Amino acid sequence: MPADRLSETFAALADPTRRAILARLALGETSVTELAEPFDMSLPAVSKHLKVLERAGLVARGREAQWRPCRLAPAPLKDVDDWVEQYRKFWEQSFDRLEEYLRELQAKEKKRGPKKGK
Repeated sequence: MPADRLSETFAALADPTRRAILARLALGETSVTELAEPFDMSLPAVSKHLKVLERAGLVARGREAQWRPCRLAPAPLKDVDDWVEQYRKFWEQSFDRLEEYLRELQAKEKKRGPKKGK
């Protein structure tokens, strides 16, 4: 995945309203009007958020007669997950090393015995 596509996805995900829209769309397709209901903003403002999500490839709009349903397009999220996976492995390895170090400290502590008060 080109870096600029990943940047578009992260930019789209940076806004909490857009993340909330995606969370709603994860439940199933819906209309723009229904998407706008929980937000304290105008329908055109919600439409602008949807356009950002569409440009990032995260939302697709269909057409069924008068109804234009919006639905989640999850492929870019998989690309983000693949990118983040590298760092997940790094943190898991770091935590494993930390756990090993703490066990070594605890073993040394047991060998020394309890601390005596002064």
